[in-house]
Amino acid sequence: MSGLLVIFSGPSGVGKTTITRAVIERVRNAQLSVSATTRPIREKERDGVDYFFVEKDEFRAMEASGEMLETARVFDNFYGTPAGWVRNRLDEGKVVVLEIDVQGAILVRRRMPEAFGVFILPPSEESLLERLRARKREPEDVIQRRFAEAQHEIAAARSSGAYDLFITNDDLDRAIDEAVGAVESKRVENV
Repeated sequence: MSGLLVIFSGPSGVGKTTITRAVIERVRNAQLSVSATTRPIREKERDGVDYFFVEKDEFRAMEASGEMLETARVFDNFYGTPAGWVRNRLDEGKVVVLEIDVQGAILVRRRMPEAFGVFILPPSEESLLERLRARKREPEDVIQRRFAEAQHEIAAARSSGAYDLFITNDDLDRAIDEAVGAVESKRVENV
């Protein structure tokens, strides 16, 4: 494979989606992985572009046959990364970007140890709590639950071995530059 598989993870509110999008925009031939899901398609979504929309039986069959790099259940729906789709893009020389949680990253690294893992950290726990509150999306009890999950996720990321690089997002432009530079450097190594 001549491409590069990049995993981005980080707790809610840390800016990982913003950083991931910037990497996709700035790194040549980079694209976000398309996940499979069992949830219903929403208005303006396109099958094969936003997600691969599949029935639960088909998803379970794909999972059982090893066609998924990782899977997760969110409420009553399943999500996963189709291995064949990722490998095809890598064979085309693409940089395939996954934005997944720590558990997913661990599973992907087991199946594809050559993947490059990047974890986005907050400048401090206090700043993460402030960011979660500043979004004004959720009541305090939900914010506290997300904060506790974030603390657990950071600890799990540090001990998992799934990440090659930890980037502290204390300045968004600097964090983006660091992420882009790291992905481009890793890509050069792989050529």
